[in-house]
Amino acid sequence: MKLVVIAAGRMKEREVRALADDYLGRIRRYVKCDEVEVKSAKELAAAVPTGALLVALEVEGDAVTSTELSRRVERWGSTGKGVVAFIIGDADGIPKELSKSAQARISLSKLTLPHRLARLLLLEQLYRSLSILRGEPYARE
Repeated sequence: MKLVVIAAGRMKEREVRALADDYLGRIRRYVKCDEVEVKSAKELAAAVPTGALLVALEVEGDAVTSTELSRRVERWGSTGKGVVAFIIGDADGIPKELSKSAQARISLSKLTLPHRLARLLLLEQLYRSLSILRGEPYARE
C-alpha cells in the first residue's frame, strides 16, 4: 500500500510543519507515504497518481470513526495498484469535477478547518488507522 496526501497550499508555520513531518515519519514505518503540495486547488488533479484510488476530504463527506477509517484504508489499499490518494482543497474547496471523480469522500469534521490543520489531522488519523490495523497501543481502540 502507498498513501499520498495531496494538498492545496503550503504549511508555512515551522511548528505545524514539524508536527506533520513527525506523523509522516510514523506512517512511513508502516507504508510508503508521499506528501504533495500544490499552489492551488486547480492543480490538485494533475498531482493525483495514475491508477490511485481517490479520496476527497470534504465537509459533506462521510463522517467516520477512527476504526472505520482504518477499515476503509485497509480496503482501499488492497484495490487496484494499492495507491490511495487523499486530496485537501484550499479555502474554496476541491473543484467539483475532481470531487465527482473521487471514489470516496470523507469528512474530518463538520467544522470548517484551515487546510494546514486538516492536513495535520488527516496525517494523525492515517497513523492512528495503521496503528489500529496492527493492534498497537497508540490507538487504544
